[in-house]
Amino acid sequence: MYAVMGVTGKVGGSVATTLLASGCRVRAIMRDAAKAHRWAQQGCEIAFANTEHAAALTSAFEDVEGVFVMLPPVFDPGPGFPEAKTAIAALTESLKRAAVPKIVCLSTIGADAQQPNLLNQLGLLEQALQSLPVPVAFLRAAWFVDNAALDVASARSIGLIESFLQPLDKHYPMVAAKDVGSVAAELLRDTWRGHRVVELEGPRRVTPNEIARAFAAALRTPVAARVVQRQDWEQLFRSVGMQNPIPRMQMLDGFNEGWIEFSDGGKHARRAATTAEQIIASLVNNE
Repeated sequence: MYAVMGVTGKVGGSVATTLLASGCRVRAIMRDAAKAHRWAQQGCEIAFANTEHAAALTSAFEDVEGVFVMLPPVFDPGPGFPEAKTAIAALTESLKRAAVPKIVCLSTIGADAQQPNLLNQLGLLEQALQSLPVPVAFLRAAWFVDNAALDVASARSIGLIESFLQPLDKHYPMVAAKDVGSVAAELLRDTWRGHRVVELEGPRRVTPNEIARAFAAALRTPVAARVVQRQDWEQLFRSVGMQNPIPRMQMLDGFNEGWIEFSDGGKHARRAATTAEQIIASLVNNE
């Protein structure tokens, strides 16, 4: 049996689904009891635990062959990432207590970046789990193509998507969330020693202009990408309720300036199969 966090999300859900399809038993760890029925119907054992509660997590992690762990996404963190630090402390303690045999950790491109930015949260997670004397695989995923879900409405209604990634012809490392989950499930069934880093991106890098063209193809109507000017970011983020937008802005700067990147520019990164065009068509059709 494998314990999987985040099953109600795209990546965790893909991990669980892939494991079930391969005949593995899955313990689905979740916070919301209302979402348990779907996974219980598929044959999962259900465990309820908040990321901050070490005792509940310890119980959820016991007596399994391996665990898939991740942090809940926090896009508007407090200064110094207190939310991530609380979750990391509980997660690390529970993994120690449960004496798990191996761990696959969802991390990110840029987890090793030294410059301050939003992805430092995953760097802190990696540092904490490196203290554990068990095999740990850090799956560093590229920018999720699935983030384009936020652009479906504007692409459909006004034929325009706003891009924080710029310039519009720059190729960015991107990957489908479902492919991240599939690779994580593969890693869980693998055997290795010590700590390893697995970098993952899609079949080719994608520009914001290409994202717009993918929307145009899926919607069968012209769609263009437009740059959101850097000087407007903070006001825009604060206008939608963000209290501390600076880390998110620093992350976007890292992608645009190129210091959030895989080692060797991604030459040794694994390549997933799903294209950006396939994901965007799915987003449009499933809206």
